[in-house]
Amino acid sequence: MKSSPFRSLCWALVLLPLNGLFAGTTVFLSAPMEDSMVAFAAAEIEDALSARGISFRIIAPGELVPDGATMVFMESGIDDSDTQYSLKPEGFRIRREDSIIHIQGSDMPGTLYGGLELAEIIRIGGLEAVKDTEQEPYMAMRGTKFNIPLDARSPSYSDASDAGQNNIGVMWEFSFWKDYIDSLARSRYNYISCWNLHPFPSLVRVPEYPDVALADVHRSTVNWREHYDLIGTGLDAPEILDNVEIIHHLSIEEKIAFWRKVMAYGKSRNVDFYFVTWNIFTNGVDGKYGITDSFENPVTRDYFRQSVKQMFLTYPDLKGIGLTTGENMPGAGFAEKEDWAFATYGQGILDAAADQPGRKMVLIHRQHMTGAKDIATRFQPVIDHPDVEFLFSFKYAKAHVYSSTVQTYHPGFVEDLEAMGDLKTIWTLRNDDAYYFQWAAPDFVRTFIRNIPYTVSEGYYLGSDNYIWGRDFLSRKTGSAPLIDIDRHRYHWLIWGRLGYNPDLGNERFIAILQARYPDVDAETLFTAWQEASMTYPKTTGFHWGALDFQWYIEGSFSRPDSARTPTGYHDVNRFISLPPHPGTDNIGIPEYVAAVLAETDPEGTTPLEVARQIHAHADRALERLDDLSRGGSPDLWRVLDDIRCMAWLGKHHASKIEAAVALALFRKTLAADDYRDAITRLQAAAGWWRHYASVALSNYHNPLWTNRVGHVDWKETFRSVLYDIEALGGEIDLPDMQPTPGGQILEAEAASFTKYAVSSDLAGYTGKGYVRLHHHNMPSPLFWTFEVSESGFYVVEFRYQKSRGGSSPLTVLVDGQEAAEVPLWSQGAGECWVWDRCRIYLAKGKRTMGIRFRGRIALDHVNILNIN
Repeated sequence: MKSSPFRSLCWALVLLPLNGLFAGTTVFLSAPMEDSMVAFAAAEIEDALSARGISFRIIAPGELVPDGATMVFMESGIDDSDTQYSLKPEGFRIRREDSIIHIQGSDMPGTLYGGLELAEIIRIGGLEAVKDTEQEPYMAMRGTKFNIPLDARSPSYSDASDAGQNNIGVMWEFSFWKDYIDSLARSRYNYISCWNLHPFPSLVRVPEYPDVALADVHRSTVNWREHYDLIGTGLDAPEILDNVEIIHHLSIEEKIAFWRKVMAYGKSRNVDFYFVTWNIFTNGVDGKYGITDSFENPVTRDYFRQSVKQMFLTYPDLKGIGLTTGENMPGAGFAEKEDWAFATYGQGILDAAADQPGRKMVLIHRQHMTGAKDIATRFQPVIDHPDVEFLFSFKYAKAHVYSSTVQTYHPGFVEDLEAMGDLKTIWTLRNDDAYYFQWAAPDFVRTFIRNIPYTVSEGYYLGSDNYIWGRDFLSRKTGSAPLIDIDRHRYHWLIWGRLGYNPDLGNERFIAILQARYPDVDAETLFTAWQEASMTYPKTTGFHWGALDFQWYIEGSFSRPDSARTPTGYHDVNRFISLPPHPGTDNIGIPEYVAAVLAETDPEGTTPLEVARQIHAHADRALERLDDLSRGGSPDLWRVLDDIRCMAWLGKHHASKIEAAVALALFRKTLAADDYRDAITRLQAAAGWWRHYASVALSNYHNPLWTNRVGHVDWKETFRSVLYDIEALGGEIDLPDMQPTPGGQILEAEAASFTKYAVSSDLAGYTGKGYVRLHHHNMPSPLFWTFEVSESGFYVVEFRYQKSRGGSSPLTVLVDGQEAAEVPLWSQGAGECWVWDRCRIYLAKGKRTMGIRFRGRIALDHVNILNIN
């Protein structure tokens, strides 16, 4: 066998033996465990082997192993002078020849990824599944955009939100960053970009301006307004900064030590850190030393220059700095903006490079409110510096990556880069769409990434301005510790990281990953249902295109009021008529379609009704497959299935509204009664789907959600707007019944133990023999049932009812006499239709008694107890 030209042997795995069953087999690992990437990969392999009943032991280099042992070598530093063996940085190959497995990395990160690949293969298929493979990164940089709320005095763009306020303290917890970085590494991300208006006071002490440095971590206790300025100003208002609490007592030296530790940990997982700013913001400075936010102030220029330099001097593992010009530079022309940017960030990084020769640094300049060629001209000294890499950044899909696989905003920018030669960009991929539900459509992502202009691309970062991907605060807890958000959305983030590294990774791998995680279901069915439901987002937003985050948020069907052209911000049927499609699709807007219909011409492109049919079809295929999947297994699986269901119902809501908008637009031209009736019928359907969507979503997640870009997103309040679409057209609300979720143990209301209540049967659509009318005045004691619980665990309890009055009324659930949960029963719309709402409770095995207390008036049909264990 020809020997491979490796520079150095990093570590070796020794396996016994590589055939037959592996239960009881021991794996011996010989490795330089002092290398943190090796140690991390080794731990991942150990976990994968342990899950298959294979023991694991580390041996010293040169230690003898039993005769016949199968060797698995993991090596780093392939000699790239031999093109037969060369790989890009971070590349690896796995070769298996009889009983020998080689894992060969082009460098240590490649070795890390090779080890993670081996661990994953073992996890999903066992040692027998190890086959030859060679992988290297398609996109060199694969990162996250993280709006980081450091302090009330060092806010991000997103601080005026629930996500911002819930995560200020989290940003100073090492356990969060450890989990976050580990999760990124597993998914092949290699950097984090931390975005903040003015981070320097919370991160460094600048020798020339020492009093600017901030001790402690402050969070404002102000009664926040719903809306703040869209360009980030106003977060230093006196009412915000004069009402604060200290949530961490830290000196600036302790803060520096903390972030050094975080960045070093990132480096140990091949995850670099960048800090990116908007400009000019001076939050936290309080006018010290005469610093202002004026681009004409020479003190401000020097302060920023010294701060940029000090960031690199303070943090040896900081990879780069990024900047944006324009958000808060009123009165400045283009030349003045770029003169300021070079005098501050450009000169600052050049100063740092002069002080630390040989250290490689990166400067990122967003092409935003500016022009690429002129930026390059002004920053030529930075571009020419041998130790500084200059990168552009461009907002590739505006605020909605889930809109179209074809984007149209970059051609002129790409032409400028190609004309300049070797300059490259990283693309901002904004997910201001999927915060609640676990989106996952690999086919969409694979095509999207392939369509990004490759020759000028250094990579991408994925993230949001309307949300902060910190620690999960949205989920209703089920007893487990709160997850970090990217682990709650692990499949979503895994898809983007893995396909950015290798877009040739096939769906069979994702199916295998799902099968390993959810062994009780058919993973191919789950994969398909998940992908079909996720297409709600691009299919809807590709037709109903609000380009910026404050112009459209699909999970709320919502935006700022001026963008929605409604008082509430809800995108009503009229806005679905007037808002045009995404220019990267061939979708036809409703006014154009109606004009073509009336002119009896065939429009070119996808008609609105075809878009609606496509959305319905995706949703129906998802829901059909859910019927074939087990609901048991784990609360995590139940949440996934519910998310799929919610995305499908959200899709059917929007598809029905598109159909209604077409009918209404036709009616306004023709005055045909059939078009009017069709519009009302479609809006009734849309309302029914929204009630289904909101009921399941509310059982799993906290709502309302205050977002910094669109404001308060309240699914129950939005339902009122959904109904108003019908009423405004003179229609009578007549929604379909919500049918009981199959598979549960139904406790009929009439079978409960109660006094003073009457069993009725005059309302149609009930289950069992009737229903019970409840009124808080005739509830001297709870209504209760006694039933058998087959196994201990969490259960979903679904209450089916009709409510005679609007508003929300609390229903208290009692288990064995103790309060277990509260379920808000809310509007069913109008008329006589049965709806249900849910909660999660823990039930111990054996005979249990469940009771309810209620204030309000309802007709209770039944309680449906669904096992999610």
